[in-house]
Amino acid sequence: MDRIRTAAKKKIRQVIPRVYGLRVYFTSIIIYYLLVLPFLLLLYVKNAPKMEEYKQLLNPVEIRKDSVSSLLSDTIERVGGFADGFKEGVATGKRLGQENTQPEDTTGQSEAAIDPSTANDQKESTSENGENMGFQVKLLLMATLAGMFINYPFKRYFRLRRNRKNIPFKLHVFCKKWILKLPAIHAILLLLAFGIGHTQVFASLQDPAAYSNEAVRAFGRQFFYISLIASLLVVMFVFYWLRHRVHIKYLEVVYSEEEMRSRVFKSATSRIRSRLWITSSTTTLLPLLVVIIYLLQSFTRVSELGIDPREASEDVRKVLFGDLAAFNGVLHFDEQSSSSLFYVNAINSLLMMIGIYSGIFVSLLYIFFFIKWNTEDLVFPVKELLASMKRTGEGELNSFALVRTNDELGELTEGYNEMTTRLADYIGSINKLNESYFRFVPRQFLDMLGKEAITDIQLGDQVQKEMSVLFTDIRDFTSLSESMTLQENFDFINNYLGLMEPIISRNNGFIDKYMGDSIMALFSGKVENALNAAIEMRKTLNDYNQIRESEGKPAINMGVGIHTGDLMLGVVGGHGRMEGTVISDAVNLASRLEGLTKLYNSAIIISQDTLIKLDDPFLFSYRFLDIVKVKGKKESVYIFEILDGESSHEKETRLKTKAAFNQALELYRSRKFEAASDLFRNVAEMNPSDGAAKLYLQRCHNILQQGVPEDWDGVEIINTK
Repeated sequence: MDRIRTAAKKKIRQVIPRVYGLRVYFTSIIIYYLLVLPFLLLLYVKNAPKMEEYKQLLNPVEIRKDSVSSLLSDTIERVGGFADGFKEGVATGKRLGQENTQPEDTTGQSEAAIDPSTANDQKESTSENGENMGFQVKLLLMATLAGMFINYPFKRYFRLRRNRKNIPFKLHVFCKKWILKLPAIHAILLLLAFGIGHTQVFASLQDPAAYSNEAVRAFGRQFFYISLIASLLVVMFVFYWLRHRVHIKYLEVVYSEEEMRSRVFKSATSRIRSRLWITSSTTTLLPLLVVIIYLLQSFTRVSELGIDPREASEDVRKVLFGDLAAFNGVLHFDEQSSSSLFYVNAINSLLMMIGIYSGIFVSLLYIFFFIKWNTEDLVFPVKELLASMKRTGEGELNSFALVRTNDELGELTEGYNEMTTRLADYIGSINKLNESYFRFVPRQFLDMLGKEAITDIQLGDQVQKEMSVLFTDIRDFTSLSESMTLQENFDFINNYLGLMEPIISRNNGFIDKYMGDSIMALFSGKVENALNAAIEMRKTLNDYNQIRESEGKPAINMGVGIHTGDLMLGVVGGHGRMEGTVISDAVNLASRLEGLTKLYNSAIIISQDTLIKLDDPFLFSYRFLDIVKVKGKKESVYIFEILDGESSHEKETRLKTKAAFNQALELYRSRKFEAASDLFRNVAEMNPSDGAAKLYLQRCHNILQQGVPEDWDGVEIINTK
């Protein structure tokens, strides 16, 4: 049991997702520095080497290997110094890089000396821009803390749901109100952090006294643009990541299934086309813009070196223009074209490639995530919708899809849910209408005709079948109804029929028609079903009479006649008005048998055709009553009385006198009327309510007085209904 409970809790924890917060900010900050850091390295290394060093390197004198090595060593030291300073925390304003060591010539003397003022400018550049970076890091840390604070109510809500604990009402209302705004809140939070940092940088760029020289200002300006683009990429990444999780993971936890059948979004309807445009721009145009900026920043103008290409030696021209310098007469420079020329040195190329690769990596990262999110945002709701459609097609009319988006898919899902609701209501109305039809035309009637629905019935549809027909009627209903008003008569009939109808249904029969206080029922299965229904109806009537007597109302009595035979069941009438009915001599005979219950004062009378078709007649208490010819029928019928429908006292008494009654019948049919009369008199004295014994006693008396008719054969002719 504990294992099952643990498995159930584990399943709930798997269904209820976790609210992302720290990982979103951590990932976005990493992406930001992946875009910005190579650019900072490129800018720093580009400005780090002293221009005088390049002048000396490109001076028309012998280029010494140790000078180049010293310059490269100095450059690497500066890059390493920046990296170490960033790892330790640029927020502290530490100076990145180290002072250049002067290269020594082969004699141990310095070949070039670093200008102290240039070195100080680079240190000031590192310090001033490092302060901006440090301030940006602080803002991002503050945004992360604020995001964790904002996420706390949602984390608590989802944790309580996973642990199946009660959720405070205020917390539920809060989460339902703000869950859809969560992506925008986090995006705005990061946007504020980046916005404040960039505003400070922009303001310092406008202040002439904020930077020590123009080179430092240019460094800050270039950093501003690349950082601005990177921050926009990061903000959009955070927004769409959280938006994806809210729509696919969170909504169904906070909102109920009934609420999500329609759109819960308060914003204007979005469009898939707009989402794809934004996704394409985010994954291609913005990363491409970063790459373009890296390319532009990798170029160095020749004029910045203070060298005139027209006066430079062949070696210098080879360094500046590479293989192009070998084409004599091709390169002709005037003063204007000389100042606009640029070249790309090895370090700039290396860092340019690093920046491009980082931009491509981030672009691939964005493509992977955005394709994943967009695919799930499109495919997941479509799969849910298709699954709901399949269930609806299988007959589950209460199968609805969750509206997860506010675009065309959301409209489609909402429209499907509305259609399903209307379809369910319509089919429900049809079912109710069919149920109402079945109250007028029983379902068994359609089954016997081989029809699925009442709309399939056509005039003239018919089927021949052997069935048991049951007739029942309230005795002396006319005199009983005279003592009641029309409303009381109506209520009485409904109460009485309402008691009898379920009994017939429980015993696999159905009511063919009501005729005032009379009921005609059909049983197509075993004959026992009709007898069991009749017996239960009699017992129910006894209970009903006890209630009436307690209310001071007179008791009522009923008789039941049952006959089994072939009949024709079908649809009669005209095209404007049709009804199902039964046409057969068996129906007429069953009606006559019900009428005989009054004559013989019996509860239930059945024909010999019904008796002989019982699987086991001895399961019932019965006695032979008479041989009769009823009105409308030429052949005589053997009739039997079922004693199980009588009261327990009456049944017991008639069973005690059954042998004497049967002996009296034999004497009666043997024309020994005096002996039969004595036995019938004894039976009547033992049971004064035995109407059959009294009836035979009267017949014996009449024959003894009037004589035996010439055509008498013991068959009683009944001319009354």
